[in-house]
Amino acid sequence: MAEFADKIELPYFMVDGDYGFDQDKFLDPWMKLGGCGAVTACDSCITLTLHKGLRLYPYGLSGPSVTKAEYVRFAKVMKPFLRPRHMGINTLEIYMDGFLDYQKAVLGEVRLRMRGLPGSTAEKQAKTALREQIDNGFPVPCLTLRHQDEQFEDYVWHWFLLTGYQQYREQFFVKAVSYGEWKWFDFGALWNTGHEERGGLVLFSQGHKTEWKENS
Repeated sequence: MAEFADKIELPYFMVDGDYGFDQDKFLDPWMKLGGCGAVTACDSCITLTLHKGLRLYPYGLSGPSVTKAEYVRFAKVMKPFLRPRHMGINTLEIYMDGFLDYQKAVLGEVRLRMRGLPGSTAEKQAKTALREQIDNGFPVPCLTLRHQDEQFEDYVWHWFLLTGYQQYREQFFVKAVSYGEWKWFDFGALWNTGHEERGGLVLFSQGHKTEWKENS
């Protein structure tokens, strides 16, 4: 089996044995159905607090994991800002606005800046941006709307996180985290959905409210 010449996986966290939080374990039916945007924001906050010191999680963390009860409490805080809705959080702008409002309202300042990379971006450019984010220690929220490839049927109209990459020659794979588990996908297959209606990536950088510029 070929060894990958270039491979990075970001450290993550566990929730009662799951890799991150499994959306299907919400008791709130709306969050179970459409809470993926809030989950990716919550997971980002926890992992960046644990591993990058950004203090985006509003409670204390005693170790490299949280309990389901702790996570659900946090998700209730995040829900008003990234609430499930009829058409879902189906644009990068809705997601970024909600995550920004959470920081302002709950944290009192913007500690994480964001910009969107639309799904219409060329694959090569998107891959470069993704690599740069992960190299800098940031997970990457990804929105997939429609997709012609059946291997992504659980990721249609869905937010999830990309937390690693591996490359060997021309093969480039990304680590996708969702539903309390992770999978490796060929990035080109994931990115080229075969549909005009696309999602995209949200790119993070450290920031402060005095540095914030909308859509910077």
